Amino acid sequence: MRARHLVTVLVTTIALLAAATSERPAEAQRTASLGGDLLVASPDMRDPRFARTVVYLIRHDASGAQGLVVNRPLGDIALGKLLDQMRRDGSTASGNVRLHGGGPMEGRRMFVLHTGEYTSAGTTAIKNGVSVTTDPDILQSMAKGQGPRRVRIVVGYAGWGPGQLEAEMEAGAWIRAAADESLLFDDDYDKKWERAQTRQKLDL
Repeated sequence: MRARHLVTVLVTTIALLAAATSERPAEAQRTASLGGDLLVASPDMRDPRFARTVVYLIRHDASGAQGLVVNRPLGDIALGKLLDQMRRDGSTASGNVRLHGGGPMEGRRMFVLHTGEYTSAGTTAIKNGVSVTTDPDILQSMAKGQGPRRVRIVVGYAGWGPGQLEAEMEAGAWIRAAADESLLFDDDYDKKWERAQTRQKLDL
């Protein structure tokens, strides 16, 4: 009887361990970094600052998340003037660039989201050939024709504290979607929100 009891205990223990192991992938998926994904505001988004926005996440970890809205154009500015404002020599720069509102936080801070062939000391590679640079020297590279192939100049950003984004997603405020170069960098602002929704990722 004692041997049979031990066998029963062992079988039960193995079954519990197997069940716990089978649950780990789902838990890991929920806590994995979403950096490089899009957040698409759901139709039920209540915060007017984010209604119909598409946000590219440049960071997501245990300390929180940071993203850039990619479908809120603010207007065009002469590249030379922008360089002057960034305390760089803009005297030889020509042409205009477009600024975009990246979110409600630090509205005077500049980010350049761009394709990954350009890199500098201020560049962080995000995912799938997309990078972000915060060093204003990238503007001088652009003025010399040595900048990235495609860029999105963004001022301000969206930020979330630890667990905040996860809670908002659980409440249905955001849809997670796959990013691609077209969604990030083209100027079809009117349809970008709808297009991004069709790229929804499912957490299985």
